[in-house]
Amino acid sequence: MPIEPPLCFARMSGTKSGTSSDDDSRAPATPGSVELRHLRCFLAIAEERNVTRAAERLRLTQPAVSRTLAALERALGVRLVDRSTHHLSLTPEGRAFQDRATAAIAAFEDALAVGRTARRPLRLGHAWSAAGPHTTPLLRRWREAHPDVPLELLRIDDRTAGLTRGEVDAALLRGTVDAPGLVTELLYTEARVAALPADDPLADRDEVSLADLTDRTIALNTVSGATTLDLWPAAIRPREVITVANTDDWLVTIAAGRAVGITATATVGMHQYRGVIYRPLTDAPEVPVLLARRDTPSHPCLRELATLIHEITHNASANDHEAPEAP
Repeated sequence: MPIEPPLCFARMSGTKSGTSSDDDSRAPATPGSVELRHLRCFLAIAEERNVTRAAERLRLTQPAVSRTLAALERALGVRLVDRSTHHLSLTPEGRAFQDRATAAIAAFEDALAVGRTARRPLRLGHAWSAAGPHTTPLLRRWREAHPDVPLELLRIDDRTAGLTRGEVDAALLRGTVDAPGLVTELLYTEARVAALPADDPLADRDEVSLADLTDRTIALNTVSGATTLDLWPAAIRPREVITVANTDDWLVTIAAGRAVGITATATVGMHQYRGVIYRPLTDAPEVPVLLARRDTPSHPCLRELATLIHEITHNASANDHEAPEAP
């Protein structure tokens, strides 16, 4: 996996977390001398949000962990961790580096597993509705065509469904995705629908428009990619928003009457929920559905996956547009 500066390594043989030495005399002075042990140390701190717990997890002393973090920050020339408060937190640079460091370690471990890669499961992530009505045909046909390579469908509540962190090999994503190191291809588009509380007056209509929702509170799911306030012209943009981070919270918020939502048509079939009514949205643009992967493929079967998804969605679209036979 190509590593963009400042994430490049002169040595990729950094010891595993449990066997690192407390001596940090090899502290990196430049990005080119960063080792895996520095990344593992930073990620432990980022995940534990506590140097003492990170040291226990890595089986190192607390001073050794602090020295390793300081050495990494010197090498990169940025502050990764904010130490100014009692509660350790990541700086904006630290949050960006966390994703890259996670992906770098995942890529390194994938490289070591080259002999096993062809036989391990192909991990397909999604944050919301997977491939909609195409999901079941995809899983069934993949199993028939590739019985020795399981296709694992993983829901991960993250804008890239775990792809940037190396948790999956590919991801089904909706909406525009701007993340370094990712390659995307358009699969198809979906219409948008309004999601309304069952007792909302708009639920009695056959369809609604964006203007109908202007004075409502909008539930925005930060990982779905299906809705942003930019859908509305500035003059009629809703002012009240409730932000949620996953499908379940989005549905509960709407069912409880706290907000209305906008989503893709796949949600109607994948997420029926008591107290939520879906209605066609007449004037919103369609949502692009993308297949995303890292710029260096992590599994040899990714091309076959893309080909199969395109075939399934193309055939479904062709069937939808076939004219009915004359009686």
